[in-house]
Amino acid sequence: MKNLKTNIWILAISITLSMLTTMGMAQGFKNPVLPGFHADPSVCRAGDDFYLVNSTFQYFPGVPVFHSKDLVNWEQVGNCLSRPSQVDLKGTDGNSGIYAPTIRYHEGRFYMVTTVFPLRHHFYVWTDNPAGEWSEPIVIDFAIGSCDPTLFFDDGKCYFLWKEGDIKICEIDVATGKKLGDIHHLGTGLGGRYPEGPHIYKKDGYYYLLLAEGGTEHGHHVNILRSKNLFGPYEPNPANPILSHFNMKMQNSPIQGLGHADLVQAPDSSWWMICLGYRTSGYLQHVMGRETMLAPVRWDEGDWPVVNQDGTLQKDMKCKTLPLIPMVQEPTREEFNYVERHAPKDSHHSLGLPMGWMSLCNPDYTKYSLTERKGWLRLRPSTTDLSETASPTFVARRQTELNFSATALLDLSHLTDGMQAGITAYAAPLNHYDVVAERRDGIIVIKSNVRLGQTSHSEKEVTLNGDRVYLRITSDQNFYYLMASADGSEFTQLAKMEYRFLSTETIGGFTGVMLGLFTQCKQETNKGYVDVDWFDYKVGE
Repeated sequence: MKNLKTNIWILAISITLSMLTTMGMAQGFKNPVLPGFHADPSVCRAGDDFYLVNSTFQYFPGVPVFHSKDLVNWEQVGNCLSRPSQVDLKGTDGNSGIYAPTIRYHEGRFYMVTTVFPLRHHFYVWTDNPAGEWSEPIVIDFAIGSCDPTLFFDDGKCYFLWKEGDIKICEIDVATGKKLGDIHHLGTGLGGRYPEGPHIYKKDGYYYLLLAEGGTEHGHHVNILRSKNLFGPYEPNPANPILSHFNMKMQNSPIQGLGHADLVQAPDSSWWMICLGYRTSGYLQHVMGRETMLAPVRWDEGDWPVVNQDGTLQKDMKCKTLPLIPMVQEPTREEFNYVERHAPKDSHHSLGLPMGWMSLCNPDYTKYSLTERKGWLRLRPSTTDLSETASPTFVARRQTELNFSATALLDLSHLTDGMQAGITAYAAPLNHYDVVAERRDGIIVIKSNVRLGQTSHSEKEVTLNGDRVYLRITSDQNFYYLMASADGSEFTQLAKMEYRFLSTETIGGFTGVMLGLFTQCKQETNKGYVDVDWFDYKVGE
């Protein structure tokens, strides 16, 4: 009887697990799978694991590395470019810096290839552990110019593929980056504006060339061509574009600008497409940058790939998924506890800053500390202003939803005269909304600062009794609200500003709004600093 009960119990558990697995494979998911500024995604698979990278432009550390088991749930595990020796971002902004990385896995090694603007230098780094440090750059010296490089491994050879007017390809020595053969021209796609993001896949005796066209705006879309020969000629899919929202059917979709895609095959042989898109606010404007989206792909033998049945995707995807395996999520409240990581002293990872928090250009990390006061982030001021195209004392995370509340508790005991510290919704050097604390003749004043191009305006200010202040920025999708409080319960509104003055359509660039902390001063001799106890980020629907 005991054995019978045991067997029944085991059978019940097996049935339950089977049901949970089946449910997991049919639950669907929500787009974007990586919300907020996660542009130009590229993905590869190593065994049962997926790894994904994104563009970071002027932000450092560069090129985040995300890990997933199911393509839906992602966790950042590192950065490809974590040391100043790997990339010089001096003077870069939202139109320059690190462009369009590609990640590939070959014979136990990971490669990430990218371009740095405005120099237009292509290079790649490699590692055997994508969560660790990556190599020093291997420079492609024969193809200076343009952007969007990728690597393609085929029959023991490595090929470098890039865009320079048209799409070009050349065999290289993967150990050195040196050119081994002739440069071949693969064409310009279907003639759309700004052909970009080319990738090649080999399947069923064909080489498939995937690329985006239309510019990374509302008309962005994805086309695919194929050839029996790697060097072409490539014939287009009669059903192109295979992914687009630039049509009447999707004109009212909150997701627009789909493009810059990459394909990956899962262990169960299913195919998936990762791409960028953005969620609009108001009339086709977006503030969170281009985000990472996911869609299933049907790719029958010898046929063309079909994305999500009709070449579109939705916010709520009702499709079969891989078994869903949740990953560690960013905490709602960042307590700024030092996390020791095994990394070189000049690496961003050695500072113990939270994963996903970034600075501008190549930061001076002597201005940041998580160890001088346990459980606090200490920020020392720089004479570089937040409105300069340079590297102020600034650390930030992405805005990921249109409705949010971001609050920080600051200790201003060591805020000196002539010094400022605060919280910001930062889109560009000349476009950001700040709540600022400054000391004037021994008195601490809290004010708003709205930077719109050449105009900087403070709508309201209040004095602070005491040394601790709660600074807050919220958004209801239409407006950003700048607020402050002495006790954390009663907040005074200092300014209210429209979202559109931080949107890409208004100010240009390729990034999204970052929510961060900063401090600055006018004198190099200023010995003040500010301590941040925590940063709380809550989102709404």
